[in-house]
Amino acid sequence: MTDDSTVFVQPIAAGDGDWEPTIGPETHDFLEHVVPEGSRDTVRDAAAGILARGVAPDATEGQETGLVVGYVQSGKTMSFETAAALARDNGFQMVIVVAGISKPLLNQSTGRIRRDLRLDETDRARSWIHFENPEREDSVVQTLRDVFEDWRDAGTPSEYKMTVLVTVLKHHQRLRNLTGLLQAVGMDGVPVLIIDDEADQASLNTEVAQGEESTTYRRLMELRDALPLHNYLQYTATPQAPLLVSIADSLSPGFVEVLTPGDAYVGGQDFFAGGLDLVRTIPATDVPTNANPLPEPPDSLLESLRIFMVGVTVGLHQGGNRGNRSMLVHPSHRTAQHQEYYNWVRDIFEEWKRILGLPDSDTDKLELLEELRVAYQDLAETVQAGLPSFEELSPTFRFAFRRTRLLEVNARAGSTPPVDWGSAYAWILVGGQAMDRGFTVEGLTVTYMPRGIGVGNADTVQQRARFFGYKRSYLGFCRVYLEQSTRRAFERYVEHEEDMRRQLEAIRDNGSSLDEWKRAFVLDSALRPCRHSVLEFDYIRGMFSDQWVAPRVVLATDTVLTANRSTVEAFMTATSFEDDEGHADRTETQRHHVARGLSLRDVMESLLVPMRITSSRDSQQITGLLLQLSRALENDPDEQCTVYRLSPNSRRERGIDASGEVTNLYQGEAPVSPPERRGEVYPGDRAIREDDQVTVQIRMLDLRRDGVVVRENVPVLAVWVPSRLAVGWIDQTQPGQV
Repeated sequence: MTDDSTVFVQPIAAGDGDWEPTIGPETHDFLEHVVPEGSRDTVRDAAAGILARGVAPDATEGQETGLVVGYVQSGKTMSFETAAALARDNGFQMVIVVAGISKPLLNQSTGRIRRDLRLDETDRARSWIHFENPEREDSVVQTLRDVFEDWRDAGTPSEYKMTVLVTVLKHHQRLRNLTGLLQAVGMDGVPVLIIDDEADQASLNTEVAQGEESTTYRRLMELRDALPLHNYLQYTATPQAPLLVSIADSLSPGFVEVLTPGDAYVGGQDFFAGGLDLVRTIPATDVPTNANPLPEPPDSLLESLRIFMVGVTVGLHQGGNRGNRSMLVHPSHRTAQHQEYYNWVRDIFEEWKRILGLPDSDTDKLELLEELRVAYQDLAETVQAGLPSFEELSPTFRFAFRRTRLLEVNARAGSTPPVDWGSAYAWILVGGQAMDRGFTVEGLTVTYMPRGIGVGNADTVQQRARFFGYKRSYLGFCRVYLEQSTRRAFERYVEHEEDMRRQLEAIRDNGSSLDEWKRAFVLDSALRPCRHSVLEFDYIRGMFSDQWVAPRVVLATDTVLTANRSTVEAFMTATSFEDDEGHADRTETQRHHVARGLSLRDVMESLLVPMRITSSRDSQQITGLLLQLSRALENDPDEQCTVYRLSPNSRRERGIDASGEVTNLYQGEAPVSPPERRGEVYPGDRAIREDDQVTVQIRMLDLRRDGVVVRENVPVLAVWVPSRLAVGWIDQTQPGQV
């Protein structure tokens, strides 16, 4: 342990924040004892950047809300513990951790925080005083007043100034009790850091669409009202809901930090976009439904158990009786099905243990060993080195089965049972929602999940990914068995998550406010971003595939028209066009110029992105278009496109209605009759494209209303998106955003 007197108090660059936190004894000690050496600078700087964007502790009053986004199982707890330690070093007198919606999750979080902040070690200075679910009691009120008075008293030595740590269940009554306590204490001038763990769950207002406030949300608002000076940090791996709530809501974040996991982390990219064959599809015949009841354990479940037990045997062989290996069986949200799977696994294990105790020549034993050998060979394909031979392992299989515990993890018996990880090396956990969010499964290697995506909320689906985490060292032993629709949802979610993180990182790096960010990101059409009940303003979603995309409202102000004309003219001047081919009898309006083989990236940067749109509905559509084209460039940076300049030698007129919408943008086929000659001379504007390539049409139009030309030389772009570039997206524009 580093002695406090030798710690260098170091200012941390806070980027675009309003103040600069300093690293002091508490942060230095935490980093040294908890954070791996190679990650310390990254973790420390992220925590400093988070605090710097909030209200400074020496302010008189104020509050700020920030969003901290990590991957599932990626170290969010370590991040907010670092933020808590840094908050103490910088004069925050209270840290409140709103930790989970269930008692097991609260216990899990509280236990880890007490361990990592070393609250129970008596050989170090008392930095913290901890309360779990505190209530308004005279002794607690007086204790808190004394602690805060120590901070105000200039004569109190710094080592005697303690920071109050509160861990509280995310439950309306517990939050109400805490608020009542703080109101009795009086919190004027007391800087507080609130950490809302899993902030997208239960915290948000689920009755906003009815103009009401849900109970937990109301209690959180009352808690914040009782704290004149505080920062509120929302930690989550699934930020869709906090990002899509009204920006006028107190829980709408003003700034964002995106956490970077350490090198040992494995997530969606590794499982669903990597080179290892770690994910298996559970056949439809093995998925229990009303139409497909399962009378016995399905083959895929048996396969997954054999894979797991071979891995357990290897782990015991190599590592002794240290650490943990776990399997998660997640069949449904219904506890009746949990019991069915639990009984299956229990009976299978008892039978396999009996068979392994038979003589080596027994037919049943030989058959089971051959099945375990197949599982061994499967693991050998992904475990890169150090795998003992099957002959070395086979004598210890029965021993490995005796070292494995089976537990049903749900509240069917009244409360969710805790897992005593220290009592056994291997565990098989059977359960549902209790193991969804925030639940840490130590040493998880095999996941068996024959449940579908339900209503398809993207954040809910992703939170089931307990198989993500810091497991690079034993990744080859991992297997994930998923129902087909769930597997597809995870694969699509990976694209959505990376797109969202890139946008949020840009917001962070630019020092911009999230209030200014237009909510638009890629999301597969089979998924919804989050539950609708927390959204005051709806979003639109779309996917362009083998279709033209163009604005409907083409009449704009002179300022917008001037800017758009300048953009188009600059592009055409810099681009070499040639006459397109076609029928000799075409009119001048049917003859065009074309430029092929252009860089899609260049066309986007110089033409599509700078074009200004006036209609909010058009803006959302064009934003979706740009998202799809951006994804195309991520997949192939050399993606090309074709640009047509329609009717360059003949001005086109188009009618508009009272709202400025064009009535017929695309010129049709010629001739129209007789039917057998339709389109012989001119196939129509919609056919002027490359079928399998992005095509842009540039029109310069004179706009006519009620027979009178009201604007001349108005540039309008139309973009053809081929089906191979189809990807779903959503867009939400809130009041005041353009």
